[in-house]
Amino acid sequence: MAKIIALANQKGGVGKTTTAINLSAALAKAGKRVLLVDADPQANASSGLGVEIRDLKKTIYECLVNQIDPHEAIIQTAVKNLSIIPSHIDLVGAEIEMLNLDNREYLMKNILSALRGEYDYILIDCSPSLGLITVNALTASDAVIIPVQCEFFALEGIAKLLSTIKIIKQNLNPSLQIDGFLLTMYDNRLRLSAQVYDEVKRHFGDLVFNTVIPRNVRLSEAPSHGLCVLDYDASSKGAKCYTNLAKEILKR
Repeated sequence: MAKIIALANQKGGVGKTTTAINLSAALAKAGKRVLLVDADPQANASSGLGVEIRDLKKTIYECLVNQIDPHEAIIQTAVKNLSIIPSHIDLVGAEIEMLNLDNREYLMKNILSALRGEYDYILIDCSPSLGLITVNALTASDAVIIPVQCEFFALEGIAKLLSTIKIIKQNLNPSLQIDGFLLTMYDNRLRLSAQVYDEVKRHFGDLVFNTVIPRNVRLSEAPSHGLCVLDYDASSKGAKCYTNLAKEILKR
């Protein structure tokens, strides 16, 4: 039975999709059966794993709006044990189309319920918003990982996300837990990165992952080649850190 984890933060540019791609790949390389659900209209997780988005006929959009069998949308990636339900720009309009559907907050949950028995982990890459699709993702999930960029405004917006998570726990998904806060884009040359880490640690304590994701050129380059960083450069600092993050999650 898969554990479903949403990667969420309504603030853009925090390394959410980078984490979705590379954590999924690291878990798959640890021998786990993994499904990545790209729930972001930008479809960067899909293209970052080598999926030709222009050629797609069935995506998460068709699953949510047309309620097709999700098995029809699953694509096996180049990474052994890692499959993806890709996204498409059409997803931009999905929230409006979903408004008139019955149980609109549970559409993603219904989709993933049919797949749970086939995987060990299902990860959802959420869009940088707190709209209906992100609400769907959080309602469908057992846990949420919150990437936090090591920058001055790091905690800006987290209060709103935590408030949304609280509302979803109260009304839609009582079992939703925060798995952890993941510090990303850490630069050990900057005092600011250390200050942000200390501040997040002070606020959230043991909920902060021990693994910190550094700024790393290889992490930035890998998606343009349609590869996870573990296949692009397994010896890079970014690859090693995501491998460590996967180990940390497996231990939990």
